[in-house]
Amino acid sequence: MLWQISVAIIAIAFAVLVVFLIKTLKTAQESLDNVSKTLKEVQGTIDELGYEVKQTVRHANEITVDVEQKMKQIDPVMVSVKNLGEVLAEVTGAAKQVSSTVMSKFQHKKESGNVVRSSRSAEKQASEVKALPAAGGTSAGIVTPSLAHHENSTSKKWLNYVDIAADTWNKIRR
Repeated sequence: MLWQISVAIIAIAFAVLVVFLIKTLKTAQESLDNVSKTLKEVQGTIDELGYEVKQTVRHANEITVDVEQKMKQIDPVMVSVKNLGEVLAEVTGAAKQVSSTVMSKFQHKKESGNVVRSSRSAEKQASEVKALPAAGGTSAGIVTPSLAHHENSTSKKWLNYVDIAADTWNKIRR
């Protein structure tokens, strides 16, 4: 009889153990089903994002090619701007030279006027005018008509260059 009771207790314990194992396995199965659903959703999202990322990369490549083409088209304009800057630098230098020449001539005329007003003799006046420093920077300090004519023609040439550059710039802008 002890034997039978022991076998009955073992059978009841085994049945209880099987019931708890069944509940645990069902819970694990539900969890695995949820994980499986979540993985399917994540896979779908990754597929959608992968497609969108590919489209974005293609679009970025197209933009890059377009920007490169436009940069190549802008290069001549940049070269022109650089050349215009160099021309303007030269024009500025010429304008400085012309303005210093004009100022020197103005000062020369002012000093010449003071010499005429003085009571000195005409010979002294002529020698003093010749001794004044010249705007052209000649070694003798005498302003010659050919030098003044050369300075005027040089400034006129530069002014013509400025007009040509401005016309060219206006044509480029159009």
